[in-house]
Amino acid sequence: MKKMLALFCLAGASLSAFAASDQATLNDRLEKSRLIIDELAKTPDRGIPDNIIKQATCVAVVPSLKKGAFIVGGQYGQGVVTCRTGHGWSAPAFIRMAGGSFGFQIGGQGTDLVLVAVNDHGMQDLLKSKFKIGGDAAASAGPVGRNSQAATDWKLNSELLTYSRSKGLFAGIDLDGTSVSQNNEDTDAFYGTPHPFEQILKGNVPAPPPSLPFLRAIRNYFHDVQ
Repeated sequence: MKKMLALFCLAGASLSAFAASDQATLNDRLEKSRLIIDELAKTPDRGIPDNIIKQATCVAVVPSLKKGAFIVGGQYGQGVVTCRTGHGWSAPAFIRMAGGSFGFQIGGQGTDLVLVAVNDHGMQDLLKSKFKIGGDAAASAGPVGRNSQAATDWKLNSELLTYSRSKGLFAGIDLDGTSVSQNNEDTDAFYGTPHPFEQILKGNVPAPPPSLPFLRAIRNYFHDVQ
């Protein structure tokens, strides 16, 4: 009976995950993402190194990735992504992150995540309908600190750098096996009409007013470092 109940709960969660969110929920997600970027700006000595900020091609923010379940363990989160274009940062598009593991688990936790694409390959991954971190996209836990010596290692084989926030501090995190997919339902709901991710993230769609505070925070933090 307990197993059947757990399966029904999972099925219900899966269905709700693919239902479009309302405008207030999407605006709240953008606001929470803005706050996470603002927190990065307040901790320069424990934030993303300057040379990575300069190289960033896309930035994804996932407020409170949830992890933990009954019987079937997993993680799930909803986030937003923007990419650098020739005329600034693009309007946002919405994404999902999901991963799972089987085993007896009870409880849950939430973790704020920031994913930074650091080259054109990383950007192309975000234009795919779905990809797996560590599989389709080479990723590594991002270094922290304004002038971190470890900040040169990512140039060798990483497309994405991954960060988490805990107790106000940012640190690199291993997200291998986590899938990232386009959230077309939420993106269409936000814009009121369908737009391909490529069109949005290449800067060909105007940013709606509710997204401007988030984009302002991105622009202020992910500036071009001289």
